[in-house]
Amino acid sequence: MDRISSDLPGAQSSRDDGEMELFGVETDAAAVLAQARVRLSIPDELFALNELDVLYSEGEQALWTYMSPAGRPSFTPTMLGDFVNWQRLIAAHFGPERVPLRYLVLGSRAPGVFCFGGDLELFASFIRQGNRDALAAYGYRCVEILHRNINALDLPILTIGLVQGQALGGGFEALLSFDYIIAERGSTFGLPEVMFGLFPGMGAHAILSRKLGQAIADRIIMGNETYSAEAMYELGIVHQLAEPGAGEAAVRDFMAKSARRHAGMVGARCASRRANEVTLAELRDIVDDWADAALQLREQDLKLMQRLAGAQSRLARTAA
Repeated sequence: MDRISSDLPGAQSSRDDGEMELFGVETDAAAVLAQARVRLSIPDELFALNELDVLYSEGEQALWTYMSPAGRPSFTPTMLGDFVNWQRLIAAHFGPERVPLRYLVLGSRAPGVFCFGGDLELFASFIRQGNRDALAAYGYRCVEILHRNINALDLPILTIGLVQGQALGGGFEALLSFDYIIAERGSTFGLPEVMFGLFPGMGAHAILSRKLGQAIADRIIMGNETYSAEAMYELGIVHQLAEPGAGEAAVRDFMAKSARRHAGMVGARCASRRANEVTLAELRDIVDDWADAALQLREQDLKLMQRLAGAQSRLARTAA
């Protein structure tokens, strides 16, 4: 897929001298002009983010985005900064009377990994320094991004999380903010924070308790278990399963089948958000509890946290 792709029929053909010749009726020229306006309306900045690879499909009116981490597949400050700019640029340039957008898709370029979540090495450093403000600031930034995504950037769009591997910790929490999750078989989900004496602080409690009820949410959060895509599908967290390697095709199939009922689906998601509202204030309060708890971790907990980060880094390098 090109950075900007088009499904317009072949209204142009190349001459030998490199010039372009337009064929067909006047409507073809109008379509080409409309396509050009779309291309000019999308800022180059959106395609030049450090750790997010962004592609726009005109035919699907979809923005495909892939996390492309420089190191361990986690939410580093660099990646979080990219997400802030990504959301800002989408909100400013897409939607009614602007660049058409119906679907926003997030996946990952990291082989076998959607995202491992929080930057554990950074957490350990802040905790050893006793720097609660830095921990809270990191968490606030995460939940602000998550809250904007929960609300679909206040645009009439459907958001889709595409999982092709492991989604752990904050990576799993981030997925919970999407309208729909499509996961390839073999993908896994989990919240490992309890193993080093902490808890997921960036959305799991608020969202899972609303989706599944408190008892099942507690089981997932406190159980330190890894769940298959099939298990998440049975719980209703994953909405559609795909065969390994067929995730993108499944997303396109979902878009095609949703085309005629898109407006109704957007309206239904808005109603669901109203009925099960997750406020930013609630998310920030949980971050405060998380930051306070983090400062109580012992050195042996921090060493375990760092060993987990090291194991995840080695796994990501092996998969690459």
